Amino acid sequence: MSGEIIGLHHWFGSPPGRYLLAWEQERYDELVADIFGYHALQLGMPGLQGLRANRMPHRWLALGGEEARLLPREAPPAGAPAVALLAEAVALPFAEGSLDLVAMPHTLELSVDPHAALREVYRVLVPEGRAVISGLNPLSLWGLRQWRARLYQRCGGGGQLYLPDVGEFITPGRLRDWLRLLGFELESISFGCYRPAAASERWLEHYGWMDGLGARWWPILGAAYVIVAAKRVQGMRLLEPSWRKAPKAAAAQVQVARRH
Repeated sequence: MSGEIIGLHHWFGSPPGRYLLAWEQERYDELVADIFGYHALQLGMPGLQGLRANRMPHRWLALGGEEARLLPREAPPAGAPAVALLAEAVALPFAEGSLDLVAMPHTLELSVDPHAALREVYRVLVPEGRAVISGLNPLSLWGLRQWRARLYQRCGGGGQLYLPDVGEFITPGRLRDWLRLLGFELESISFGCYRPAAASERWLEHYGWMDGLGARWWPILGAAYVIVAAKRVQGMRLLEPSWRKAPKAAAAQVQVARRH
């Protein structure tokens, strides 16, 4: 697992990794800005500030032990989140129903048990709490190149992997089924990064026009996705503000005396 973590973090320093990380940062800033509450947690990926646009008073960054060893020993740069605690996604040190928001940038791809990690996030979220999950989409041009390279390697060829070697990436459809099984409700899903699987920054910039075209004509084939899911609890009834249900005051009846 440590090799997979190292590979993923090093890949995010490459031109395609920086391009994808920039797109994800924009999506997180947009999606978490209007999620309200008191306590928010980001699991992993210190290179992405998933909670910086959120306004909750308590926001933490949690890293696993292997991931924390990759951090530089000097102080983090200005604006970068500081590590608040060491914790694995499958065993979070929080009480049940204590967090309002959990950001999971590529957390499931690095987890030893992705389904158990989702179940643990469901446990610590309050009813109607949100989970924001991002991952690499195997059903994309980038995923196709990765599959082709793996096929060449199995056949004895010298295929070079384009994406980090972190095992099997989770398709959005499969993740949606997991979320529904646990009791989450899918609120939104965003796809992005439609440029071809180029290794140099020059060629990635050259194909920048494909982002707008892909978002319009083949939106589900983006190289990355971000999902927002809400925790639903059966039998729970949300209380609305009292002024919404206040009965209207009946008009007073005024008797008018008749003149005979």
